[in-house]
Amino acid sequence: MTVNRLADDLDPMRQVIADAQSFTEGMAQADFEQDRRTQQAVVMSLIVLGEAATKVMDQHSAFAAEHNHIPWRSMRGMRNRIAHGYFEINLEVVWDTVQTALPVLQTQLDALPSSI
Repeated sequence: MTVNRLADDLDPMRQVIADAQSFTEGMAQADFEQDRRTQQAVVMSLIVLGEAATKVMDQHSAFAAEHNHIPWRSMRGMRNRIAHGYFEINLEVVWDTVQTALPVLQTQLDALPSSI
């Protein structure tokens, strides 16, 4: 039986945030809305982020409750909306998430104790 460490779920979250931000670095929103490859890469990053948040909520519920300032449910909700309504993705929301929500989330994750 493998023990699931919390860090094994948080580290990929940090990585996909960095990935999503790097995919759109130097890009204007209009360019993003015309670039399907970048859209797909960012959307996949948001799906992975939501999956990891779901694992934290399910397997480390006390930690998620203790750190309820981190939007675990919102990440899971975005993942579900993307995964179950792929052809109805609002690119403006995706863009805004990468530009405004992910930097805040990165700061929140970076502020967590390093001994996790």
